[in-house]
Amino acid sequence: MKAVLMTAAGDPEVLQLQDIQNPGVRLGETELLVHLRAAGINPIDTKLRKRGTFYPDKMPAILGCDGAGVVEAVGAGVQKFRVGDEVYFCNGGLGAHQGNYAEYTTIDERFVARKPASVSFAEAAAAPLVLITAWEALYERGRLEPGERVLIHAGAGGVGHVAIQLAKLKGASVCTTVSTQEKADFVHKLGADHVIFYKQRDFVQAALDWTNGEGVDLAFDTVGSETLHKTFPAVRVYGDIVTILEPDANTVWKSARQRNLRIGLEFMLIPMLQGIVEAQQHQAEILEQCAKWIDAGKLQIQVSHTFSLEEAAKAHHLLETGSVTGKIILLVEDK
Repeated sequence: MKAVLMTAAGDPEVLQLQDIQNPGVRLGETELLVHLRAAGINPIDTKLRKRGTFYPDKMPAILGCDGAGVVEAVGAGVQKFRVGDEVYFCNGGLGAHQGNYAEYTTIDERFVARKPASVSFAEAAAAPLVLITAWEALYERGRLEPGERVLIHAGAGGVGHVAIQLAKLKGASVCTTVSTQEKADFVHKLGADHVIFYKQRDFVQAALDWTNGEGVDLAFDTVGSETLHKTFPAVRVYGDIVTILEPDANTVWKSARQRNLRIGLEFMLIPMLQGIVEAQQHQAEILEQCAKWIDAGKLQIQVSHTFSLEEAAKAHHLLETGSVTGKIILLVEDK
């Protein structure tokens, strides 16, 4: 089969399309062989490409956590799926298990969800990592409740644009930061109640004005660096803030302490990295629920650009510009 191999840590050109053995020749008892039709590209992919994977002794590596495709074969003990089922999932791509920049992959059936029937493979492959991240951040780390007010940073981004929709589905009011009018129009269509042009206005003051000086109940940081501690004053006393980035060493915690904020850290790859099976199964259940919302027209995934497998390096270059609205996808040729 054809796959994009990361031959070493470095710039996007280390991603090379090569022919390798199909992983289905050694299918496990509860594994599926999936003919991939699309793979999502996420910031974690570019970070691992630049610095090396979590498993540097297992090179070359195939990146890509997000995948969508068709079940081509099943292990003897598989119960939930059969050949021909369309599926989507977040699995592999961190250096240990093969990722999804490839024509085929294997995955335990416990970590798979049925693909939303109403969307393309590209849209499905764009969804898993960002859906799980936003769900866990808002619903589990942030304990979001109906009627609460939420500030979501970078609402037009991959995680941000689904976070807006999940917050609205919970019955919350949402304000979000964007950089352009085009992105403002986009997030309004997703349900955002208030848009803050952060390059033109102090987002803290804007959030305070929006909440009559009280501050939001929950802030969701998808940007990192200084954004985390700069957001503390925008959150009400005894409120919550969740970040998906590791707090910077220069983070100033004083205002968070003075407001008794509850700090949530969200890294959705932990179950995969640590082999926590129950948590991986829970993430598949999240995808099953989100598939129902997608098919009901309550949740949408924005695909901004698509590339072929052989254009993986070009796709990484685009993502690293930092100006993408929605998600970038690699399409796998259907043979």
